[in-house]
Amino acid sequence: MYVQDFLDHIAAAERLVREAPHVESEADLLEGLQYLAGCIAACTRLAFNYDRDHPFLHSGTGPFTKMALDNPDTLYFGTWLHAGHEYVVTGTRGTTTDLSFQLLGGEYTDDNVPDNEFAFDDRELDIADDGTFEWRFIPRTDAQLVIREVYNDWSAQRGAFAIARSDTAGTAPSALTPELIATRYATAGKHLTRRIRTWLSFPQWFYLNVEVNTLTEPRITPGGLATQYSSVGHFDLDQGQAMVITLPASDAPYLGFQLGSMWYISLDYINHQTSLNGTQAQVDPDGMIRIVVAHENPGVANWVETLGHRRGYLQFRWQRTSRQIAGAEGPIAEVVDFDAIPSRLPYFGHNTISSDDYRTRIALRQNQISNRMVA
Repeated sequence: MYVQDFLDHIAAAERLVREAPHVESEADLLEGLQYLAGCIAACTRLAFNYDRDHPFLHSGTGPFTKMALDNPDTLYFGTWLHAGHEYVVTGTRGTTTDLSFQLLGGEYTDDNVPDNEFAFDDRELDIADDGTFEWRFIPRTDAQLVIREVYNDWSAQRGAFAIARSDTAGTAPSALTPELIATRYATAGKHLTRRIRTWLSFPQWFYLNVEVNTLTEPRITPGGLATQYSSVGHFDLDQGQAMVITLPASDAPYLGFQLGSMWYISLDYINHQTSLNGTQAQVDPDGMIRIVVAHENPGVANWVETLGHRRGYLQFRWQRTSRQIAGAEGPIAEVVDFDAIPSRLPYFGHNTISSDDYRTRIALRQNQISNRMVA
């Protein structure tokens, strides 16, 4: 009975995928079914490995459990917290560019963005010389803690983090009961369908209301992330078309760009260059970054691959900023014929890259992801 209820939710989630309005081809549907499998894995793991009195940090999204236009440069950790209890977060700061903490007063749903209780980065922590830290706090309401570790350089050393509730540390959860197993199966199923609905709806509010093939001026990221600005948009490129995006190289510690599919998830950033950050992007001699979004390889270092997606999402992020990111620092997008790309790149000779060198770039991505991410 427990499993059947969960299977019913899986069937409902599959219907949501098959009936998604953007599905135009078998490739769209297959990508959606792959996405669904990752959602099933994530929701099952979170429901069955969660105990309200013994919190543990989980990764709800990653390279194989994607959601919410996951950032290829970020590791995500989180758990649910309950009001009135003291929690202790301990850890060791790695060498990554940014480490931020956010407390959300609820969940994202298909009609709600949760309130932001607070958000800050590690500069507000007392970090010892050896990189260790401890942070104690008592949430006023039931809330969701999210920790983000952001890489501007994929070769950086990841940190280590843990959480405990002061009054239950050193004790163990209660033994399994039929009621608990029933609750966990029901929770996994409800989270699954909610997850699919939510992230199909979310882009309607912040991306699809922007004119196609344009990008917004930099703005504080909706949702209250500390020190983060973003510029967003959505693209629609036919075969034979490309998009050239130009923006100044930034003094922000972190700058990242990525493409997302209409499932509102990152494209394959392990085996393809579907994202670029401040370390990976080539800067032209005039201090500008010029990115080419195209279906075919234009032979330039800053090619960002669409992987055959005619439509998708565009996302820039500036993070750990100490000042406002002005409109003039934002990206400008231009749709051009593929054959016109060299004429739109004033330093085309500087931008070109051989097939062997591009393959070396992909091999480096594969190696660095293996070193920093856990499947």
